[in-house]
Amino acid sequence: MLRVLFVGDVYGQPGRRVLSAHLPTLRPDFDFIIVNGENAAGGFGLHREAAEAILKAGADCITLGNHAWHHKDVYALMLDEALYPLVRPLNVSDPGTPGMGWRTFEVGGERLTVVNVLGRVFMEAVANPFLALDELLLRPDLGSVFVDLHAEATSEKAALAWHLDGRVAAVIGTHTHVPTADTRILPGGTAFQTDAGFTGPTNSIIGADPAAPIQKFLTERPHRFAVAGGPAELNGVIVQIEGGKALSIERYRYVEEA
Repeated sequence: MLRVLFVGDVYGQPGRRVLSAHLPTLRPDFDFIIVNGENAAGGFGLHREAAEAILKAGADCITLGNHAWHHKDVYALMLDEALYPLVRPLNVSDPGTPGMGWRTFEVGGERLTVVNVLGRVFMEAVANPFLALDELLLRPDLGSVFVDLHAEATSEKAALAWHLDGRVAAVIGTHTHVPTADTRILPGGTAFQTDAGFTGPTNSIIGADPAAPIQKFLTERPHRFAVAGGPAELNGVIVQIEGGKALSIERYRYVEEA
């Protein structure tokens, strides 16, 4: 049996701070830790400093999302598979895209495959995530499969989870930064939650200082967003997996003291 912690989108320096302070205390309780680092570098993408901070905190794998290529140095990180266990979106159309959309890890004598996939509703134009995962799951050597579904629409996330039910151990959503209360195991044994929430500043609008988003809504004009300050929180999902199926799933939240 594998006890896996999935940590939702790390957002900027506050997210890295709370992760670095709190994740080491959780590390002994888990066989494997996956952290989404999609927003770890100033709210957009991942760079070397952020990747190293996440790994030093105790992550075994870093997943990404639609901002995966925002920083140039991430290309070198993606190619250094030994030092940087990154998983970028699987369903990008260009076969020359650097990095890997899935990685298989040996964990306590078991195989665990981590997949990162992008949704298409209200997102960038990418290949069909349903078909991309169908093709990947034809492989016989994946072991238990954990999917980080980086998508906007709750309907698309639920549809993909039901489509994969019984074929993967978990489908956990990221990207919208707000933890959802639909944590459950589907009939075929797949753990699902529409969104794990994020790891970043609590007094914010999905990570940003509230002033600029409010002005954007008031004026209908672009405004530069800044990462919010103050106490941060860590949101995640705990999944116990055995034989490619989920035995249990629960939400996890930790908030720094003000």
